[in-house]
Amino acid sequence: MRTRLALRRLLSLTWLPLTVSACLLSIVSMTACSDGSSELGTSQHSDQQAAQAPQDVAGPAGAGIAIDVYKSPTCGCCGKWVTHAEQNGFSPTTHHPEDLNKLKAEHGIAPQYQSCHTTVSQQGYVFEGHVPARYIHQFLAAPPADALGLAVPAMPVGSPGMEVDDRFMPYQVLLLKRDGSVAIFAEVGSLAQQYE
Repeated sequence: MRTRLALRRLLSLTWLPLTVSACLLSIVSMTACSDGSSELGTSQHSDQQAAQAPQDVAGPAGAGIAIDVYKSPTCGCCGKWVTHAEQNGFSPTTHHPEDLNKLKAEHGIAPQYQSCHTTVSQQGYVFEGHVPARYIHQFLAAPPADALGLAVPAMPVGSPGMEVDDRFMPYQVLLLKRDGSVAIFAEVGSLAQQYE
């Protein structure tokens, strides 16, 4: 309980990078952000194990659309999102870069639109965070001329990979544009809408 209260206080600080805030929010919500545990200090992966994790982990062979997913080696919610992608027509290859924030910056993802993992299509489009596979398919079928990709900032409860019982937080899928602006690509108002 004390841990959760301390984490809630940390979340109120505006200077925390969004990716840190998102993982803290996930812990407070008792989701599986880091490895399936719900309290700090109960990680099944030590720092030493994380440091020894392979930097490139090959995805399953298949006929799906090839994507590259960049994530922390210990993030359980990212792993669940990879499974969602596999089950919905994608063939992900997972990478564990040493500096995920640098990778996000190199791909033009502004901090306010960041989440825990970054996916890159073979065409170079980015899909930041827990974007439902259906919207990635829709985007790739007809990408806007000035598009960088899509983003679901932070980590909304109930989005693919962030399932917690039957809880759901409505959220927006944002269209990231190359000039740094954004537009709403989709409004997701229910669990079912993510899979229609």
